[in-house]
Amino acid sequence: MKPDGELAHDEALRERLVANLASHEVRQHPGEGRRHAAVAVIVLDSDAELHGSDPAFSGLSAQERRELLADIPGAADDPTLTGDVEGTAGGAAVLLTRRGSHLRGHRGQWALPGGRVDEGETVLEAAIRECAEEVGLELTGDDLLGRLDDYPTRSGYVISPFVFWLSDDREPVANPAEVASVHRVSLRELTRPDSPRFVSIPESDRPVVQIPIGGDLIHAPTGAVLYQFRAVAYDGLTTRVDELEQPVFAWR
Repeated sequence: MKPDGELAHDEALRERLVANLASHEVRQHPGEGRRHAAVAVIVLDSDAELHGSDPAFSGLSAQERRELLADIPGAADDPTLTGDVEGTAGGAAVLLTRRGSHLRGHRGQWALPGGRVDEGETVLEAAIRECAEEVGLELTGDDLLGRLDDYPTRSGYVISPFVFWLSDDREPVANPAEVASVHRVSLRELTRPDSPRFVSIPESDRPVVQIPIGGDLIHAPTGAVLYQFRAVAYDGLTTRVDELEQPVFAWR
């Protein structure tokens, strides 16, 4: 362990993730009319001072940040939610992106590097290609630790998540045509005692999963993938997430 509860980005953690992922029986979903996409859960080191800021949203007032949470189930009754994720880096972390405001779908929302599978490529090839396009990381099969379950989305996709380990000094850089910013969110945040959260919505009988990050919440599909990454890869549990719900704003 590092100071202040940070998890060390070291060989012991890598071996733990590899072993737990290897023992997990991956659940795959047929397309059934859905398009296929792939995302990457990239585990890398982070520094609380170097990577702890949220520059894209640092100029917003508290009220403007609260307005960003207006559509989130339960947010209006939770004064701890501010939309602020500053200070969430430090030690072993996962790489998250915030979608650009100019993009057609899910603008401003949190995401993992990834996107649609092109014709003629495998889902793993798509995850690797999308990482290069979105955050400038040239990953290879040597960086791969394992795979998590497919997650079928309300917007017509089946998402296949892959877990990668970044052990060298390759630096992610946001492609402004694809994402607004890149963030290193500590595994400490994913293992918070108040994570995950589940809320009910009138539109569905399935629970909406929420992953607290700083003063913000990450929802499915990204939230579902992060929850299973924590439960399966880190905790070594058998946890399925494909029946967890997305908030209504993510159904489109």
